[in-house]
Amino acid sequence: MSNESSAHSGHGHVALRIGPATSGKPVYETLPARTVGPDTYELTGSPGLVEGCAAGDVLKVAADGTFQVEHRGPNLCVQAFGDPPFTAASLDSLTTAFAPLNGLVEAPADRRFIVATVPTTAGVPAVEDVMESWASEVTGRLEWNVSNI
Repeated sequence: MSNESSAHSGHGHVALRIGPATSGKPVYETLPARTVGPDTYELTGSPGLVEGCAAGDVLKVAADGTFQVEHRGPNLCVQAFGDPPFTAASLDSLTTAFAPLNGLVEAPADRRFIVATVPTTAGVPAVEDVMESWASEVTGRLEWNVSNI
């Protein structure tokens, strides 16, 4: 597994190991990151699938994609998974709910998951309140967590 970044700007991507697939082969999530040293990256985006880190964290990444948080950044990472996938309206609703906390809400085009990056200064109780209120209006199966606490 190689982690690549632009040699000129230090901006690029890093591949972090999620875990094994049912086949036993490792699965990775590629995240935007800035190189800050040998095998050391600052995440510039929060992960949708990898747990234990958020945008702004500095990670020491091994060749196999496993990582250790060297320095915790200023954000919480909230991950939500829905079955069926989330609707555009539910994504918009969560975006609106996190706006007062200066949260950034993102999802892939198919909306199979949602990730929110929220400043830690907002506080975990405020994040939980937003998520519990939002979850009460979502139909279908929903799982969510604050993945980096």
